[in-house]
Amino acid sequence: MSDAGQLPATDLECQALVKRFDDFIAVDDVSFSIPTGAFFSILGPSGCGKTTLLRMIAGFHAPDAGNITIKGTSVLSIPPNRRPVNMIFQHLALFPMMTVAENIAYGLKRRHTPKDEIARKVGEALERVALPDAGNKRINQLSGGQMQRIAIARCLVLDPALLLLDEPLGALDLKLREQMKVELKQLQSEIGTTFVYITHDQSEALVMSDQVAVMNEGRFEQVGTPQELYYDPKTRFVAEFVGDSNLWFGRVDDIADGRLQVTTEDGLPFLAVAAEGQVLAVGELTEIFVRPESVHLSRGTKGIEGYDNSLSGRVDNVFFNGANSAVLVRDQRTGGEILVALPQTGEFADVAKGQDLHLAWNADQAKCFPARETARQLEAAV
Repeated sequence: MSDAGQLPATDLECQALVKRFDDFIAVDDVSFSIPTGAFFSILGPSGCGKTTLLRMIAGFHAPDAGNITIKGTSVLSIPPNRRPVNMIFQHLALFPMMTVAENIAYGLKRRHTPKDEIARKVGEALERVALPDAGNKRINQLSGGQMQRIAIARCLVLDPALLLLDEPLGALDLKLREQMKVELKQLQSEIGTTFVYITHDQSEALVMSDQVAVMNEGRFEQVGTPQELYYDPKTRFVAEFVGDSNLWFGRVDDIADGRLQVTTEDGLPFLAVAAEGQVLAVGELTEIFVRPESVHLSRGTKGIEGYDNSLSGRVDNVFFNGANSAVLVRDQRTGGEILVALPQTGEFADVAKGQDLHLAWNADQAKCFPARETARQLEAAV
């Protein structure tokens, strides 16, 4: 059977995109593709180029080099209002003088869609976002979460190939933002439209996305599933930016059986491994990352037997945050600090400042990267 006429498996493909503003390169040779029906997030700090990249996809900026293909067709010569995409901004831009139904119908009316078809499509869109009875409401009668859904319905009614979302949860309060992360992911899964979502909030990207691109200084550092980015960062930037980490600077003393013997600048000996794709040599300066939840806590030394690395210290601070609680422990030998996630077993519910604890972790939980140039000053101290 021929594949002719079938939709391509990829909704969006960007090839070697470059965008300059005078001498500043905002997007620098970025290539990626997004499969049909995926929730794809671009995560990065302010100024990294993610909004510029989204605006090129939408057609508001023309790339200086590269190509953008949607559903197998290049859109470089297609103006924004004719591209099969819709964009949702942080402040939603709903019309307060219109009803919900009139807001959703706005784009269809501009297309001169027949009235009976508008009514049908508006009803279908409200059903898709689980607000079937909201058509006659005014915008000021809606909750923040409902307004998010109406903004999405207004886009979906136009049948876009892509829905572009530019930090749409940024203006919400914390509790509603947490709720909307779950709702947006469920909604996208139900409607099946491809979402391209940009954010500086790692929690949003990790919770909602099928794939995440971590962007820094105009380039993609790594593209992968949330789990791949968190557990197997390919660059120092990803290791630092995605999730919390303890960081030490040190030198590689020996390499055996794929494990590195390193000594930190404070004189702590560690067993560690090179991060995937990284190559280190004996004598080279390195940066060692250990996740707070990778560290095992014990009140006695027997509890840390069998681990590759261990130290003892005193609790400097307790950061209680329910399931995300942690303690800051000061190593008794060097005075260095290490952040440790508290396990949710209840065993450490009474932990307090000043208590002594024993810490341990294995070599494969300590990921090493070659040290940045700014760390070279440590050479004499290590």
